[in-house]
Amino acid sequence: MTVLHKEKEKATDAQSNEVQRYIHSPEKQQQLYKRTLLVVVISQVFGGAGLAAGIAVGALLAQDMLGSDSVTGIPTALFTLGSAGAAFLVGRLSQRFGRRFGLAMGFLAGGFGAIGVVISALTNSILLLFISLLVYGAGSATNLQARYAGTDLANSAQRAKAVSIAMVSTTIGAVAGPNLVDVMGKFALSIGVPALAGPFILAAAGYILAGLGIFFFLRPDPFVVAKAIAAAQVTTSKFLSESNANPLSENRRGILAGAAVMILTQFVMMAIMTMTPVHMGHHGHDLNEVGLVIGFHIGAMFLPSLVTGILVDKIGRGVMAIASAITMLTSGFLAAMGPADSMAVLITALALLGLGWNFGLISGTAILVDAASPSTRAKTQGSVDVWIALSGALGGGLSGIVVAHSSFAALSNTGALLILLIIPIVIWAGNKQDEIK
Repeated sequence: MTVLHKEKEKATDAQSNEVQRYIHSPEKQQQLYKRTLLVVVISQVFGGAGLAAGIAVGALLAQDMLGSDSVTGIPTALFTLGSAGAAFLVGRLSQRFGRRFGLAMGFLAGGFGAIGVVISALTNSILLLFISLLVYGAGSATNLQARYAGTDLANSAQRAKAVSIAMVSTTIGAVAGPNLVDVMGKFALSIGVPALAGPFILAAAGYILAGLGIFFFLRPDPFVVAKAIAAAQVTTSKFLSESNANPLSENRRGILAGAAVMILTQFVMMAIMTMTPVHMGHHGHDLNEVGLVIGFHIGAMFLPSLVTGILVDKIGRGVMAIASAITMLTSGFLAAMGPADSMAVLITALALLGLGWNFGLISGTAILVDAASPSTRAKTQGSVDVWIALSGALGGGLSGIVVAHSSFAALSNTGALLILLIIPIVIWAGNKQDEIK
C-alpha cells in the first residue's frame, strides 16, 4: 500500500508540475486550447456515429421486439434516462478527476451498452434490451458534455464558438450513422444478427473509439489547467478580470435561463424525432427513407454549429435562444400539417427541428458557462445535463403514448406551442442578467 501511495503521489506531483507550466503562459494556454479542440473534434466524429446509429432504429427495434406502437417511445426514454444518470456521474468525475477521465468513462460505457443491445436482439431478451439501452445512454450524455471541454480555456468571446467547433465535428458521424442503417443491417444479417441491431454494432465501435481517443490524447487535462489558472488569478486579485463575471449567486438567473432553453429544446426535439420513424412507417416509407430523413435532421442539429457559434457570440445569447423557439415552432406546425407521404415536407420539418435544437443548445450552453463559477463549473454543467437528459426521456416516453391515443399531428402541434415558453424565460432572465443580450 505504501508503494502504491508513493506512486500516486509521484503521478500527482508530475501532473501538478505539468499544469504549472500553463498558468502564466498565454501562449501555452492557446496551444493547449487548440490541441484540446482537435482531440474533441476527432472523438466527436466517432461519438456522433454512436449517437445517431442507435437513434435511427431504436424505436423500430422496440416495435419489432415488443409488438406494439404504444411502447415505441420506450427506447428513447430509456437511453435518455440512462444519459441523465451518466450526465450526473460524468460531471462529478470531471469535477474531481478532470475532463479526460470523465468523458472517457462515459463513452466506453455507451459502447458497452450498444454491445448489450446487439446481444439482446440476438437472444430476444426484453430485460437485457432495457438494461442495455440505459447504459447506452451514457454515450449520448458524454457526447453532449464533450462540448464543455472546449470552453474550459476559452474566454467569454470564444465560448459559443468553442462549443460550436465541438458540435460541428459530430456531424460527420451523426449524418453517416443513419445513412448506414441499411448497410449495417445487411452486415448484421450476414453474421447472424437481426438487421435492426446492425446500427448498434456501429454505435459500439464509435463510442469505444471516442473513449479511447479522449483517454490517451486529452493531456494535459484542460479543466484541471483552467481550475489552476482561476486559482492563480484569485491569489493575485485578478480572478475573472477579463470576463467581469459576477459571483455565482448573482448569476442564478443565467444558470436557470440557460438550463431552461436547453431543457425545452431537448424535450420537444426528442418527442417529435422519436415518433417520426414510426409515423413514416405507417405511411409506407421504407428504412432507407427513414434513414435519409433522420440523417438530415441530425445534420441540421450539428452542421450549422460554426455559424451558430459566431452568431451567439456576436448578436447575443438571448436573441439566438428566441430564434430557436421560432424555428422549432415552424418545424412542429409543418410536421403536423404537411402531407405524410411527402419526403420533402418530412425532411424540411425535421431539418428545422434539428436547426432549432442547435440554436437552443449553443445559446443555452453559452448562457450557462457565462453564469457558472469556474471552481464548480463541471459539476454545475453535469447537473444541468441531467435535467436535459430527463426532459429528453420524458419527451421520448410520452411521445409514443400521445401518438397511440391521438396522432402525430397532435404531438407536433403540442411541441410547437410548448417551445414558445423560451421567449418569456429569456426576457425574464435578460431583465436581470447582463450576459444574456
